[in-house]
Amino acid sequence: MKKVLAMSLLAAAAAQPAWAVDIKAGDWTVNVGGNVNAYYTLVRCKGSFDGGLALAGPTIGCGGEDRRTTVGNGLLPSGLVTTATTSQGGYDVKAQIGIMVAAATDSAITQNSTVDVRQAFFSFGNAQIGTVKLGRDYGIFGDNIILADMTLLGTGAPSQATQRGRVALGHIGAGYAYAGQYGQVVYTTPKVLPYGLVLDFGLMSPVDDTPIVAPARYTSRSTPQVQAQLSGTYGPLKGWLGAKTQHFEAVGNTAGNLRMNAFELGAQLDYGPANFLANVQRGRGLGILSDADQGNVRTTHYLLQATYKTDDKLKLGINYGQSRNNDDAVTTGGLKSNSNVTLGAYYSLNTAITLVGELGRTRSKGFSGASSHMNGISLGGIILF
Repeated sequence: MKKVLAMSLLAAAAAQPAWAVDIKAGDWTVNVGGNVNAYYTLVRCKGSFDGGLALAGPTIGCGGEDRRTTVGNGLLPSGLVTTATTSQGGYDVKAQIGIMVAAATDSAITQNSTVDVRQAFFSFGNAQIGTVKLGRDYGIFGDNIILADMTLLGTGAPSQATQRGRVALGHIGAGYAYAGQYGQVVYTTPKVLPYGLVLDFGLMSPVDDTPIVAPARYTSRSTPQVQAQLSGTYGPLKGWLGAKTQHFEAVGNTAGNLRMNAFELGAQLDYGPANFLANVQRGRGLGILSDADQGNVRTTHYLLQATYKTDDKLKLGINYGQSRNNDDAVTTGGLKSNSNVTLGAYYSLNTAITLVGELGRTRSKGFSGASSHMNGISLGGIILF
């Protein structure tokens, strides 16, 4: 099945099942794994632009202050993932539930009881017919790039308004749109084509827009969202081509209905201890963070990354991403672009714990010419089990 194990990493960084606990019960194997992570982040914001989804502005970047400190989650929430697998009647069967929590809040006494159930699905298939997945899981569009982002195990852009009570943003909104979580039916072809080519095709439960900084403008109707991706490998090179589309109905006095159409193209190359990555997303209604959050606006995201392993313990990396609105529409709040550059060091203390240090600069520009920037430092780590 397409990246089920890898998407568990996105949910709870539990990509190494040897670390988790396996429980045998008849024909079933129940696997329990997950992660806990925490990072000390310190940010400082400067500049005059703070409109829309400006990640470097004081509202989102520094949580309403000029500077701020948080000890909270990185791009990953802490989480617990339970998976049950079996082979029945010639089919490989799997069920998975991922439950996530946040570390930081603004209160020393309030219960931190918000539970984020990102995954709850089952799948069945085999090597001849492929795999069918039903339930709630991450989207197909955008999964490769967020999994390949080195800041997945760190924080990337440590936006304080999101890190408190949830997570940091990595390069979401400054390099790519979030993969999202959807109710879905997905079919994955068997690996019978040359170069390991695999096609994933999914019907997603249609979603409303996600107007984080403005009232809702669109709602979903009966037409599902469609996502698809073709991926393959050729030696040390991996590539993918994806697309998604959905019809949105206008709510109230808006400028009419919206058809979200977006595509993605990416590649990753291993060259000895070095790894290089490039990815671009572009589309109308794609949004800065998530589906249609900028309304009927064309948006372009791209991310470039290079990492180098000095030995089995230490990986160094640098990446740069930008998310740009092409149209100066009222729904953007005047935001033209967000960008982020991150320098990172990732040290494997042992097979379970990775210690992380990152330095980053996030910049937001408005169509007016005004800009803001956020300088940030992040120190912490993650344990995978």
